[in-house]
Amino acid sequence: MSLDPQTKFVLDQMAAAGAPPMETLSPEMARQAFVLPKGALEEVGKVENRTIPGPATDIPVRVYYPKGLKPVNPALVFYHGGGWVIGNLDTHDEICRALTNYANCVTISVDYRLAPEHKFPAAVEDSYAAVQYVYDHAEDFQVDRNRIAVGGDSAGGNLAAVVTNLAKDKNSPSICFQCLIYPSTNIGGEPTPSMVENAQGYFLEKGTMEWFRDCYLNGEEDKQNPLVSPMLYEDFQGLPPALVITAEYDPLRDEGESYAKKLAKAGVEVETIRYHGTIHGFVSMSAVIAQGKVALEKAGEALRKAFEK
Repeated sequence: MSLDPQTKFVLDQMAAAGAPPMETLSPEMARQAFVLPKGALEEVGKVENRTIPGPATDIPVRVYYPKGLKPVNPALVFYHGGGWVIGNLDTHDEICRALTNYANCVTISVDYRLAPEHKFPAAVEDSYAAVQYVYDHAEDFQVDRNRIAVGGDSAGGNLAAVVTNLAKDKNSPSICFQCLIYPSTNIGGEPTPSMVENAQGYFLEKGTMEWFRDCYLNGEEDKQNPLVSPMLYEDFQGLPPALVITAEYDPLRDEGESYAKKLAKAGVEVETIRYHGTIHGFVSMSAVIAQGKVALEKAGEALRKAFEK
């Protein structure tokens, strides 16, 4: 299929802007340059910024409460994307507001430590610590500890998948669902067809991905660690149900879909949806790419059904 008109318009605008490739910038400059299209701010019940204890330092989190807040609510612990290098609570504020409303849940967005200042496994340690803390202090968040899901986009999808496997290995916390939006699942794997076909010109490019990887990892050996590449886990049996969202013109498309197939082969209930004609990051661009809003609605619906079970 060809690019949908809204996605093509976004890519044309980016090309016309002539911004330098992200990998040519310092991490700090890349963070400042990481600006996504914003729509009208979606209202939720209330929003709180707070910190929770982490393995190295306190972890900032942003807690979104739904309008129909009950004494006890389901929860989504969300990890933002940005290649483990960029992104923060503000860049993914719109996604978290939308998911809070669509899923009618409390959403806890996690500001994990970023690379290269904090290389692997800092992001994993913070991400796991955050969901464990929410589980252990469920009452503080007005959350039902038996209805906690994890989710994230891109690098955040990677962290959500890794945390789900870690929780299974450690027998805690209990996670009821995983929402993986164009996740990175196999950093050290051979180039897939989607990696080759979409290496340039579709927002997330080969050079940027290599830069993210080099910032995040300590060396070649990390690529073979399942905490970096969750595709390398050998046993997926007993993992919670999953929704995996991919995009046609995304280098990460094939590894996301391969991860979903591996989950299904292990007997995990999984739904995979490929959004045609669009690119990596389209969910963050829902203000200008309508399919992003459709995908957010779908994610909210899947979360809501999981919470009802």
